[in-house]
Amino acid sequence: MAARKKSGGRKYGKAAGKRVESAMRRKKKGTLRSGRSGKKVTSRKQAIAIGLSEAREKGAKVPRKRGGSKRSSGRKSGGRKSSGRKSSARKRR
Repeated sequence: MAARKKSGGRKYGKAAGKRVESAMRRKKKGTLRSGRSGKKVTSRKQAIAIGLSEAREKGAKVPRKRGGSKRSSGRKSGGRKSSGRKSSARKRR
């Protein structure tokens, strides 16, 4: 069988890797902050995203962001609210 040809090459440049590495170090140190809110970043995935974003700004070789549907800033209300009946039924016994 013929070997498949690899297309493309490196997806991310070396500079992008360095930026992500730097962001991960800052996360471990506790000095990495998120953009607008300025809250401390605790998530590994978020640290990687920040590193890639910084690399993108500096012009490093980074693939474009996926153009998916954007989430709304507010949180969705989760599930149904429980009615007072259940709690009162338990008390009765």
